Amino acid sequence: MDRYLMIAIGGAAGAIARYQLAAMVQARIPVGFPLGTFVVNITGCLVMGVVMTLLTERLVVHPNWRFLIPIGFIGAYTTFSTFELETFRAITEGSWVIGLGNIAASVVAGYLALWGGVIAARAF
Repeated sequence: MDRYLMIAIGGAAGAIARYQLAAMVQARIPVGFPLGTFVVNITGCLVMGVVMTLLTERLVVHPNWRFLIPIGFIGAYTTFSTFELETFRAITEGSWVIGLGNIAASVVAGYLALWGGVIAARAF
């Protein structure tokens, strides 16, 4: 099957799973903290760690599984897990500056970009 189709199928399922889980958690525990998103991000990181370890170290599977699950499903479920995986790889390969720089830059630049988008949208 074409890799883009695998990504699309996984992505659709991941996006629906993200919406459902976040909404369910937030409805059950309606606090000011965005607990639904937090749960999605943390479970996505856990699943990414398990799946990537299995797919790269433990199992011999068709390459389409890598497109379907980590790229498609988990990527749509939460890009936070991809961010964490890339940071983990940098740090475990000894590139502490890159790993910690990615954390700091992503959080600060992401916040500033969101803030800039709000300002730009309100200006129009």
